[in-house]
Amino acid sequence: MLTVPNILTLSRILALPLLAFFLWWPHWQTGYAIGFVLYCLIGITDFFDGYLARAQGTVSKLGIFLDPIADKIMVATVILVLTAQGYLRGPYVGDFHVIAGLIILMREIAVSGLREFLGGIQVSVPVSKLAKWKTTFQLISLGALIAGGALHGQPCQELGDQCKTIAESWAHVVGLTTLWAAAILTCITGWDYLRVGLKHMD
Repeated sequence: MLTVPNILTLSRILALPLLAFFLWWPHWQTGYAIGFVLYCLIGITDFFDGYLARAQGTVSKLGIFLDPIADKIMVATVILVLTAQGYLRGPYVGDFHVIAGLIILMREIAVSGLREFLGGIQVSVPVSKLAKWKTTFQLISLGALIAGGALHGQPCQELGDQCKTIAESWAHVVGLTTLWAAAILTCITGWDYLRVGLKHMD
């Protein structure tokens, strides 16, 4: 059970409270800089735990169980903390960007339940290329929003605020744009999973 890939996966989960700690103070730019580095390290371990498990032939049931859970906990942690600290807000639409985060969280919960149901009847659902793009946009988005906190500080909080220009808050703009791209792909891939599930329901 305590193989290197499994230890890396567990380290990702254990690092999440620390990541939340550094993101908890919205005006602490140094904390967001440290949080960004930690976020990148978590992403690197996500790559290496799978790579090492396949390369060493040490793929385990524990690893198969923990790896997707670690990913979902990380996404949920970052989205919830950034929402609470006002980082899913922007000019013109205010906190409407929170809806994109909700779409992503709802999809993660729904697909987890669907996979559990399909696993019980011995039906596997392979990850599509579109789902991989969704994950890519999602990771870029959350990383850019954290980087925005380090580079630009907290975004404007009200519709009437004097917001920074795009040049002065480019990381935040990239984060919100790719968050919506991920949310759109989330709806498409979520429907694909649901269609498969409906075929196996009475």
